[in-house]
Amino acid sequence: MWRLLPVVLVALAGCSSKPAELPVQPVAPTKESVVTTLGKELDKTDHRVGAALVAIERNADKPKVVVAESRLAQSYLPPPPESDVQFALARATKGSEIDYAKQMAFGRQLATAVNKAWEKLEADQAEAKRVSDLKDKKIAELTDKIEQGKKDIWTMAGVALAVIGGVVTALVGPRTGIPLLLCGGAIGAFPFVVESPYWNYIAGGSLAVAAILGLYLLWDYVRDKANEDTPKDQGGV
Repeated sequence: MWRLLPVVLVALAGCSSKPAELPVQPVAPTKESVVTTLGKELDKTDHRVGAALVAIERNADKPKVVVAESRLAQSYLPPPPESDVQFALARATKGSEIDYAKQMAFGRQLATAVNKAWEKLEADQAEAKRVSDLKDKKIAELTDKIEQGKKDIWTMAGVALAVIGGVVTALVGPRTGIPLLLCGGAIGAFPFVVESPYWNYIAGGSLAVAAILGLYLLWDYVRDKANEDTPKDQGGV
């Protein structure tokens, strides 16, 4: 009995150990293609608008080019609110270099903030993908443990029945104990047999054997019954 104590302690330690907690998954898409595709489209828009503005600056002496490139740049952007349009028109009318410098500084700050926000989104997407993969792995591990637990239950049941069969064989006789031993082995092997690619053939063959055995027992019962009902010959001296 004392020899089993270390095994019991190890089992209890394994059951009481706290599983590792998964990190919090950021609120972001787990597919990299979502962020990558959107980022490429936004970059294309920004690059086309920026290129049109460069063309305007370099062709400032050509009104037709300025108007055409301006309209082209606007086609890549959503319509601005009327308040922003009036603000820009007032700035252009005033033509203050100080106002332009302030707006350029604000624009750079806004562009930097947007870039940082986009980099954070990409980082969150990568982290969300990593945590999602960890969750999938954890689910697969738990599923494997559940399946292994089921197999262990069948194995323990088979071992217990086999032990009982051995005891019965020793105390009562092999006629009663050996079937229990065979049943124990069958129970222990059941989950492995079910997962076998030959399970359909095994199940079908077992059913066929059971059907044949059932028919034989029925035929034997009917034959014995008929023999009992047949009158025996009365001999005389």
